[in-house]
Amino acid sequence: MTLSDKLRLESPTSSRSLTEDQIRRAPKVLLHDHLDGGLRAETIIELAAEIGYRDLPTTEPVALADWFRDAADSGSLERYLETFAHTCAVMQTAEALFRIAAECAEDLAADGVVYAEVRYAPEQHQAGGLTLDQVVEAVNAGFREGERRVAAAGRRIRVGTLLCAMRHADRAVEIAELAVAHRDRGVAGFDIAGGEIGNPAGRHAQAFDYLRSQGARVTVHAGEAVGAESIREAVLRCGAHRIGHGVRITDDITIDADGRVTLGRLASYVRDQRIALEVCPTSNLQTGAAAGYPEHPIDLLRRLGFRVCLNTDNRLVSGTTMTEEFQHLRDAFGYGAAELEEFTVHAAKAAFLPFDERTALINEVILPGYAHLRTRELGRVPVREGDAATTA
Repeated sequence: MTLSDKLRLESPTSSRSLTEDQIRRAPKVLLHDHLDGGLRAETIIELAAEIGYRDLPTTEPVALADWFRDAADSGSLERYLETFAHTCAVMQTAEALFRIAAECAEDLAADGVVYAEVRYAPEQHQAGGLTLDQVVEAVNAGFREGERRVAAAGRRIRVGTLLCAMRHADRAVEIAELAVAHRDRGVAGFDIAGGEIGNPAGRHAQAFDYLRSQGARVTVHAGEAVGAESIREAVLRCGAHRIGHGVRITDDITIDADGRVTLGRLASYVRDQRIALEVCPTSNLQTGAAAGYPEHPIDLLRRLGFRVCLNTDNRLVSGTTMTEEFQHLRDAFGYGAAELEEFTVHAAKAAFLPFDERTALINEVILPGYAHLRTRELGRVPVREGDAATTA
């Protein structure tokens, strides 16, 4: 049987659809979520009033959330990135960063996320006079507070951070050194973000060489606005352990008229080396990387054996949650508990955690949680309030 025959015959393994409540309660791992793209609309409005920021398009929470989503639905990565001017404007004090990080942990836990790596660019939060170290310390303290609140509410979450350098700036070495300096105090790794077009990651080679010399963990935004060549650079030049988005890896995959699938050398390397793809379906639709959920390449990549992880990217800007992301895939591809578990295990294996901690996360939280969920899915047993799979 050829690979194409296998792809045509294979179907999702779950025979019943998960409900929204079941999906929300399922344990999830989130590796690609931007702190400045996931604020509560109410928090933006309150912080803007405190500092006298008057450029918000509206001060009504629901209308503001709708504005962010509408502005992002442009089909352009550059237009999508413009929405962050408003969120970054209110993230310039230690108190604001602390609050936003704590609320982020609470919001993710309420969506069933048990482990997250949340990224942000420290250099974008210095307008109020904070040093880079103070920015990192405020965010880390906020996440620890959020974890405490979540535990007090009877749930669980652990949050690490990824420090982003911006492609268009010249501070990548400085941010790389910052990530290494704080890697035992809540920072899980390094990322480079921002508009891909005209800003290749390779121009920051010195930073990536330093990170490699320090044994630091690296993810790189690539393969979203620019094709497979950006993924090649991220992996082979920058030493990326994961790829942020990465959906343009399909540029190196050929499907013949008879359905025969051929992977190019880059696609084969990414798959065979288990380099995780941090896929964000709704964001990809907004930036024009995919035409619609049924057309999104995530299902093809999953069935071809890539290590695909499901992510939100920017919860406020994209108007999404992990629960909603999976609902879209459930509706588009018929996914059930088995597929959601597969995405979650892939993410846990790719997390920037020590091996024993990844193993414990999978064996003690994720697998028992999905065994519990699958029993309810097949038996259609109503889920009682407080009976959460995430505590399994």
